[in-house]
Amino acid sequence: MMLAFGGASIDGSVYQDVVDLARHSPGWLDTTIKVWSTYGLAVFALLMALGWWRARRANAAAAMTALAVPVVVLLAYGVDAVLKLLVREDRPCRGLPVRTLEACPAQGDWSFPSNHAAIAAAAAVALLFVSRRLGAVACVAAIAMAASRVWVGVHYPHDVLVGLVLGGLVALASLLVLQRRSTGLARRLTAAGPLRLLLSGS
Repeated sequence: MMLAFGGASIDGSVYQDVVDLARHSPGWLDTTIKVWSTYGLAVFALLMALGWWRARRANAAAAMTALAVPVVVLLAYGVDAVLKLLVREDRPCRGLPVRTLEACPAQGDWSFPSNHAAIAAAAAVALLFVSRRLGAVACVAAIAMAASRVWVGVHYPHDVLVGLVLGGLVALASLLVLQRRSTGLARRLTAAGPLRLLLSGS
């Protein structure tokens, strides 16, 4: 039997209130949130692709920043996964007597912090460096993604809050470092190599 940290003492009552509200909400609302919770990360992939398509028409440095967004997202996911293994917090739907909209993940699929929230926040913050408009849309979507994970019952509120902060900080730090070197690096990459077509709109 695996020993796991229980997060109910932090905000278990808030979690139960949200899950109870979900159970008594209209079916169309629950269905919409379930679909978003399950498939919503695809929207961030589309925003990243759109950001790159627009950036390559501006200049190579902007295109390189856009290409770095998915790399930053993967980095945030990796940091989040390591933290999950260190903390080993069990899912709230396993420790509390609740009925959830989404099936409870298997034992050992740790809850803290939320992968979905970290990925969404990393994409949102990174996209702000590419396009303020796309980044703003992604920020709203990231908050919606985090909230949906509590609504369907698979995360405590603190799981998604820390996931958002973690993903956002990883993206912010990574893009600030990249921006200092983007112009020179983009110049070298566009001179030759397979990335030339990805960095140039011509």
